[in-house]
Amino acid sequence: MFNAITHLLDQLGYVGIALLMFLENVFPPIPSELIMPLAGFDAARGDMNIFLVILSGSIGSLAGATLWYFIGRWIGEDRLKRWAGKFGRLLTLSASDVDHVNTWFDRHNEKAVLIGRLVPAVRTLISVPAGLFEMRLDRFLLFSSIGTVAWTTILTLAGYFLGEKYRLVQGYLNPVSNVIVGGIVAYYLYRVITWKPH
Repeated sequence: MFNAITHLLDQLGYVGIALLMFLENVFPPIPSELIMPLAGFDAARGDMNIFLVILSGSIGSLAGATLWYFIGRWIGEDRLKRWAGKFGRLLTLSASDVDHVNTWFDRHNEKAVLIGRLVPAVRTLISVPAGLFEMRLDRFLLFSSIGTVAWTTILTLAGYFLGEKYRLVQGYLNPVSNVIVGGIVAYYLYRVITWKPH
């Protein structure tokens, strides 16, 4: 993975950063925790401009988040309710649960998107309910952009200032990501086992 990322950045520069960050949002196993610190390290060596690194990474990441937003819009609340009626246990949702989630998301959507874009493993997922429950696109893009630029800047600066040790960023963040993913999976399995239609 590391060699492929390095090769792509060497070959495509800023376009490579944007492409990798787009793919990171579509296929989360590709780690932003390695892409942006590596690009930050390249900027520290003078191979890239740090502001263009942050801009490229943010554009690619936001494009991936927007794709998931539109997938959520395509699914839509009505289709999700139909799926909940057919596959309630697998989705761990009933039609009334969808209404409750919608009410909660209507109240907290801007905070949820902003904070969600800063949390490893949740960064991609938060775009789906934003689309599902028809958060206004301009508000989604605004708050998603703020969170995305903040996350991209943190990772880039970490690589910039850590120099040769930039891979430490992934070493620290990977366990956090694994714990979050493990928690999400465990909660999902608990919901499947204990789910009752209502």
